[in-house]
Parts: sequence; C-alpha cells; structure tokens
Amino acid sequence: MTSGCLEEELPGLGTLRLHRLDPVADLDLIYGWVTEPRAFFWGMTAHSPGLVQEIYEFLDGLDTHHAYLMRLGDTPVGIFQTYEPAADPIGEHYPVREGDFGIHLFLAPADPPIPGFTAAVAGALLRFAFARPGVRRILVEPDARNDRALTRWRRLGFVFGDQVRTPEKTAQLAFLERER
Repeated sequence: MTSGCLEEELPGLGTLRLHRLDPVADLDLIYGWVTEPRAFFWGMTAHSPGLVQEIYEFLDGLDTHHAYLMRLGDTPVGIFQTYEPAADPIGEHYPVREGDFGIHLFLAPADPPIPGFTAAVAGALLRFAFARPGVRRILVEPDARNDRALTRWRRLGFVFGDQVRTPEKTAQLAFLERER
C-alpha cells in the first residue's frame, strides 16, 4: 500500500486514480494548491516551495504516513494522505485503538464545481482506506473552524468526538467505524 494505487470508476465522473505523490515532480502543482488562501486550513499557505517539498519528502520517507496525488482521468484533483495515528502527534491527544487509521483530504479548486464530486471521491477514498488490512475505524481531525470539512465528514457518517488542541490548531476528532 505504500506505493499502492487506487483505480475506481466513479459513475458520471470518470476514473479516480491515486498515485504516490512525488515531492519533486509534483511540487509545482501541489504548491500552487496548498498556498492559495482557500487552503488556509491545510496549514501551508505561508510556506515556501522548499518547505512544502521538505514536508512531503519527510512523509515519503515514513512507513506510517503516505501522500497520494488524486487524478480524475488525467486531471489532478487533490491530495489524499493516510497515517497511523499511533505514529502521529495526534495520537498523543486521544486513546488510539487498534485498527485506527487517519486520513487527510485536500480537494483542488474546481472551476466549475462538479455536482456530487466530493461525495463520490470521498466514498472511493473511504473504501480504499477500509481495504487496508486491520483498519476498523477511520479518523479525521479537521480544524474545528473548518465548517465545510466538518459538514462533509458528518454527511459521510463520521461521529464527532472531542476537540483537542494541537500546536497547529484546535482539531475536531471524528470517527467512522467500519460497520457504518
């Protein structure tokens, strides 16, 4: 799964593909996304290209954290990151259970917006995460001020837990059990 790919046909949208994010080859693209004002909650809007590359090179070197570039057909549409909460700083803020698996989702700007896109992509990504052996519960921890993300995760069936203060933000913990 470290270099693993997802390829899933999304009805009416096309084929969604995940490929391991290349911190060098994909830098110009992702730097443009993560430094836009709308990406405030991603936490990189003031970063230099070098720092963004350094962050993704660090992630690329870990066995517990992975970053993927999402494409719909040939069009890049976002970043999907996965991580093991026990090996992440967020794991210090809640009682990590065996089978917990964390995700981050960044969708690139769409012009024009595509109706049903977010739900379709998120559904495919959740299936991808739950396909990992041993995953029983998916964790998201968006900034508690990010109403759009909170609404998205609630619609997808996530149950909200505590808010925790990290150095970067006040995070809203939310979980999706495999059974849901």
